[in-house]
Amino acid sequence: MALAASELRQAIAHLRRGDWRAAHEIVQKDEHSTLACWAHGIVHLMEGDTANARYWYGEAGRPFPAHPSVQTEITELAAKAGK
Repeated sequence: MALAASELRQAIAHLRRGDWRAAHEIVQKDEHSTLACWAHGIVHLMEGDTANARYWYGEAGRPFPAHPSVQTEITELAAKAGK
């Protein structure tokens, strides 16, 4: 099931607050759309699960950053999502 734009915005708001668990509850509903998969990767970066983060970046069609910055990733995701 694809996330509604409002759900993605809510997940991004949780990520910005550092609440990766709440963001995960939302993004795990959508395993297909690029932005949800990217957000899912960010969730796992925040959690400290790099292997899982790499998987979700791959699902999003995004290269995994050599030196990932969670804040940079959230900012770029928000820009792509129009938030």
